[in-house]
Amino acid sequence: MALTRYRDPFDIDTMFGRRFSDIVDDLFNDAVTVRNNGFTPSIDVSESDDSYEVQVQLPGMNKEDITVNLEDRVLSISGERKFKDEQKEKRYHKVETRYGSFRRSFQLPENIDSDSVKASYQDGVLTITIDKSSEKVEKRIDIS
Repeated sequence: MALTRYRDPFDIDTMFGRRFSDIVDDLFNDAVTVRNNGFTPSIDVSESDDSYEVQVQLPGMNKEDITVNLEDRVLSISGERKFKDEQKEKRYHKVETRYGSFRRSFQLPENIDSDSVKASYQDGVLTITIDKSSEKVEKRIDIS
């Protein structure tokens, strides 16, 4: 015979406190687990008077593993960060670094000069610079 713990179905703590908390915990844990399964690089976007700059944090990657495309004003950055386990005698107890494929895309404004895109990679930071085009500057229309 198995013993089962009795739970009063009309106990307020059981009905609302613990059960609701369990549901919220499950939803939160699922959301965090899904979000943390892959590698998503951090990106900073800034603007000066004559250009836009995008900085992508890609530590530990080679520039050959990164692809940058600009098509129809959509800037796409993609690549794959691979796990390198070159020392077979190591046993990892914890790995917090994220690995895997990634793709980040951004719609750029109309006032860019698509022929001026420059990309450089140094110390794990990809820097993309796009000049503004004086021909495609948005015109403000006053309402009369």
